[in-house]
Amino acid sequence: MTTPFIALRVLTCAVVLGWSGVAAHAQPLQPQSDAEVVETLPGVIGSRADERKLRREWAANPRDPALAAALARRYLDQAREQGEPRFAGRALAALQAWPDADKAPDDVLLMLATVQQFLHDFDGSSANLERLVARQPGHAQAWLTLATIRRVQGRYADSDKACRALAGIPTAALYAQACSAENQGLRGDFAATRASMRTLLGGQLPAATQVWLLTTLAETEARAGRNADAEKAYRAALRLQPDEYTSLSFVDFLTEAGRHADALAILKPLARTDAVVLRLAMAGTRLKTPGAARDAQEMRARVAQANLRPDAQMQHAREQAMFALVVDQQPERALELARLNVALQREPIDLLLLAQAARAAGAPQAVREATRLRDDMGIKDVRLDALL
Repeated sequence: MTTPFIALRVLTCAVVLGWSGVAAHAQPLQPQSDAEVVETLPGVIGSRADERKLRREWAANPRDPALAAALARRYLDQAREQGEPRFAGRALAALQAWPDADKAPDDVLLMLATVQQFLHDFDGSSANLERLVARQPGHAQAWLTLATIRRVQGRYADSDKACRALAGIPTAALYAQACSAENQGLRGDFAATRASMRTLLGGQLPAATQVWLLTTLAETEARAGRNADAEKAYRAALRLQPDEYTSLSFVDFLTEAGRHADALAILKPLARTDAVVLRLAMAGTRLKTPGAARDAQEMRARVAQANLRPDAQMQHAREQAMFALVVDQQPERALELARLNVALQREPIDLLLLAQAARAAGAPQAVREATRLRDDMGIKDVRLDALL
């Protein structure tokens, strides 16, 4: 059975934290009027009747690969939409009929790898994707996901290898070109990435694909120091089809530029997922807004709840480091967490965070660590260079 081919990104700045929803110990909010918006709730993906039907069918035949993968996909969509880790656990439970990955059907193996990716088990996800492409060398989605994970880990040569394999699949030509172009941009060939993205955007593409390409272009222009072009691409993407990833990537771009009020304006209409509350607390702290203390308290409660789970701090060290650095103003703690984070993931934001925490903590050895890591990876980012 073939799986629908989609453009897949690992969330970076907009990472779904997997922390709890509204924390039990958050301060109650007292609206001042009936017109005041208390919270924007995430939409429900699909109908509940469809979900109940799917659960019944799966319960009657849990070894049906199509049913198991479909139910796991439904749960994972809910986990992403709501930032609720229980749904990721339910997704894994839907796949439990195949405890031996070597014997799992292709669709189940891909779904398992995708859930592991969501949970930041990048090595486990990659191992299952490599199993899958060994069986199915023409599996485009598996190669694209593998390329993305290796990029997140800072393993650009391995990501290139997956991009090249993707290029050998006729139906995946656009994704292969974008995959290779993004890696070129990370290495500093900004002009080549820019040209590739603009060429791809010249075709007739679905809105979601255009948003993916425009966001990649925006992030590339930000690393190149072309802030006006980066902002233009971000705004074009959000006009086409707003999504949380692009919105929060834009927020982080604005934050780096010191434009905290603009960042707050982007954040306010968004559903209060963990990633959004984190950035609301950060922007509010910098601007000393009336709601900053409430957002910070809520985020602390979410962090405390999350850290009750095994390995939560390791998986979400990036976000906890950001909070420690900006909101709690504890640079030494932020540096400890930033170091923990780069052991797991090494995207541009992760190296920036390490360098920022090292500078704030007055830790020259950590600055040298960040410099070595930048040089070993071969990443080029003018914002990072300015810190190192």
